[in-house]
Amino acid sequence: MDKKLLDILVCPVTKAPLVYKEKEQELVCYASRLAYPIRDGIPIMLEDEARPLAPEEVKD
Repeated sequence: MDKKLLDILVCPVTKAPLVYKEKEQELVCYASRLAYPIRDGIPIMLEDEARPLAPEEVKD
């Protein structure tokens, strides 16, 4: 994932910063409790495509 792209991307729901999870190929927003997939190197920043975070994944 390109560092410059990561610096400018925010959650489309909350506008909060995202955390890149390389192993899962996801961008996680703890504020909205959503994980956006990365497919073929392209972040899919659509709320309908995001998966909700499980309670144990959410940082307090």
